[in-house]
Formats: sequence, C-alpha cells, structure tokens
Amino acid sequence: MKLGIIGSGMVGAAAAFACTLRGAASRIVLVDIDTARARAEAEDIAHAAPFAGATQIDAGDYDDLAGSGIVIMACGVGQKPGETRLELLGRNAAVFRSVVGEVMRVCPDAILLVASNPVDIMGQIAQALSGLPPGRVIASGTILDTARFRWLLGRHLGIAPRSVHAYVLGEHGDSEVLAWSAARAGSISLQGFAEQVGAPLTPEVRDRIDNGVRRAAYTIIEGKGATWYGIGAGLARIVSAIAQDEGAVLTVSTLGDVMGVQDVACSVPRVVGAQGVTEDLVPDLSPAEADALRASAEMLRDTAAAVPV
Repeated sequence: MKLGIIGSGMVGAAAAFACTLRGAASRIVLVDIDTARARAEAEDIAHAAPFAGATQIDAGDYDDLAGSGIVIMACGVGQKPGETRLELLGRNAAVFRSVVGEVMRVCPDAILLVASNPVDIMGQIAQALSGLPPGRVIASGTILDTARFRWLLGRHLGIAPRSVHAYVLGEHGDSEVLAWSAARAGSISLQGFAEQVGAPLTPEVRDRIDNGVRRAAYTIIEGKGATWYGIGAGLARIVSAIAQDEGAVLTVSTLGDVMGVQDVACSVPRVVGAQGVTEDLVPDLSPAEADALRASAEMLRDTAAAVPV
C-alpha cells in the first residue's frame, strides 16, 4: 500500500519512520512546503529501511501522492509551550483549507488520517473540506492518550501495557475521559487484578495516573518543545490496521453521534479496517464518566460550529 504524508516535521517524520519499521506501507511519499526538509527526512529514513524491510520512501509534491491508499495530514503549526490544543485551531484550520483540496485532486479515494492539533476539530474540518464519508476521515484522537493510560497502569500493576485494556474517550485534550469503569487487566477487572497482585488502586494512585495522562503532552513540550515519537507510533498503528484490514478496535476520532450529541468528532473505541471506521463502540461507563464524555462531546461540537470551513 502507498502512503502519503503531508508535513515532514517531527510528527510526520516520526510517523514515516514508525511505518517503515513496522512495514506498514510498501511506499511512502513525504510532501512539505519545505522541500529540502522533506528530501532530507526521506533519505534519512530510507537509510533505516534495510534494517527493517523493503519500504521505499521518497519526497515529492502533491502529484506524487497519486495512488495513495492513506494520506496522513501532519501539516500545520506546532503547539507552543503553554498553548492548549484548542488555541491552535485558528492557525491550523487555515493550513487545511489550502491542503485538503490538493490531496483530493490527486487521490480522491484515499483515507485521510489527521494528526494536526486540535486533532478532533481538525478531523472534522478535513471531513467537511474533503466531502468524504465520515468513516474515511480518521483523526488520531485519543489513541496516544489511551497508550499513556495503559502504560501507566501497566507500570503500576507490574504487567505489560499490551495486557491492559483501558480507554481514554472524548477530546484529545483537557476534557478527555479516562474510562476506569471499563478497564481490564487481562480478562479481570482492573480493581480485582490490582487487589490480587497487591497493587491497590488507591485514590492517590488514580489521581497520579490521571494527572500523568492529562499532563503528559504539557510535560514533554516543556522539556523538548513538542511530542512526536508516541504519536508517530500511534499513526503507524492506525495505518497498519487499515492496510491489513484488521478490524482493530482503536480509540480514534471520526464525525458521528456520541452520548446523544450529534455530528461531533471525538474518540470512542471504533472498528478500523480497509474501509476506514466501520463501527462505533461505547464501553460500559459509570454515570460520572458518561456525563463527562457527554460534556466533552458538547464542548467539541460547540467549538467546531464556530469555525468557518
């Protein structure tokens, strides 16, 4: 499968590198307004390809995206220290208006995978601009927040994060909802597992994990200016699910109805395969979690409604 990536900054390059190591695409084309940067990143990643597989990676322009099955939208301006994702909205919406039309011109059948922040609203903007069915415009949503949640839980419980089944729902941002009620370790309830291994989930532990998930991006941005490895790997995971028609359940963001809130883009567990998103799932939630998810969806809906497309 051919993969296009718009934007060869740290997120786009990290996604290309992760996809190369996973063998998620047979060919990758990087497109960037900074053509020298795109060429440099493509060549650097190409030198890693012999250690991983046979992925061909090049830099190009929009016409070189023709035939791409997926196009990752990693273009736009980065998040500044102290800046919320929602504050990025106005700056990145303008970038998308100039890019989506070009992508649709050369590969109208591609699935769009949106990584630019604020990612939920940028995904909704990309869907409106492209005219594609909602299930074929997928924002990375809370796939990274979910990974952070599982990593912190696994570290507390002393097990591999892959053995933790827990989700972060709603906005990829401050109003996100950690679905503690639906979390499992193996096939056992999180609370039951924690008691069996002698690692109780006290209120203090829950607060520490909650804060670790919510503040992760801010902490990383304060330390090195931006995040890229985690989201790069998350994007590669979504690409693999599509390319291999996995039917994987991932917390990604598409336009739909969530907790009675209509026409909103935010994350719930969704089935992802060759056709994009084919099913929306909602885990069992406590009343407080359900209310928080509804509030998150309402906030995103209201914010998106104020953005001209």
